[in-house]
Amino acid sequence: MVDAASPDTPRARWARVLLKVSGEAFAGEAGYGIDGAVVQRIAREIVEVRDDLGIEMAIVVGGGNIWRGMSGAGAGMDRAQADYMGMLATVINALALQDTLEQLGQPTRVQSAIHMAQVAEPYIRRRAIRHLEKGRVVIFAGGTGNPFFTTDTTAALRAVEIEAGVLLKGTHSGTDGIYTDDPRTNPDATKLTEVTYLDVLNQGLRAMDSTAITLCMDNDLPIVMFDLTGDGNVRALLEGRPVGTLVR
Repeated sequence: MVDAASPDTPRARWARVLLKVSGEAFAGEAGYGIDGAVVQRIAREIVEVRDDLGIEMAIVVGGGNIWRGMSGAGAGMDRAQADYMGMLATVINALALQDTLEQLGQPTRVQSAIHMAQVAEPYIRRRAIRHLEKGRVVIFAGGTGNPFFTTDTTAALRAVEIEAGVLLKGTHSGTDGIYTDDPRTNPDATKLTEVTYLDVLNQGLRAMDSTAITLCMDNDLPIVMFDLTGDGNVRALLEGRPVGTLVR
């Protein structure tokens, strides 16, 4: 929690947040694998906002830099099997982020929806909340533990479970929010500063999958979609400055 006793302490807009980091963000310009410099930059920004703003932060990581279940299914693999492979990829990314955060002095815990006791705790909601209260960053891996669900849906589910104030959806493609169309292919696309959940669903806006959006809508959980690669964007968001697109 933010130290209310000191008038000089910056105030965070939300006391507890969940940050969704796509697997592709870990890959950097290579587009695959893990770029150590990119992970270091993300971890450093997380540590800085944790230290300066005193927020409680949980993270959901994707695995698309290593394996995408939909790609495997498209190549003829059984969809459930391909999705389980994707869940294991998220654990690799979670361990990489954990190691980098701890090198920077930030205590962490990795909780996996797929049990693998040698490398991660099992996901237990009450334990995750207790870790957050003790100042640890909790990294959720293994998706929901079930095939046919994206890590966006995992992020929405975990955010609701831990009673986060907001879901921060970090993008990696240079797109700094939600647009009326893909700005990379349509120069007339307009950035939206705020939209409703129903706008995203009814207009097919490029944000998160419909299951994740619906889960957030049903639980009144706001979403901010923003460019994770922009230096200082996480801090700016948490300090209440207008960054990205707010969905509520």
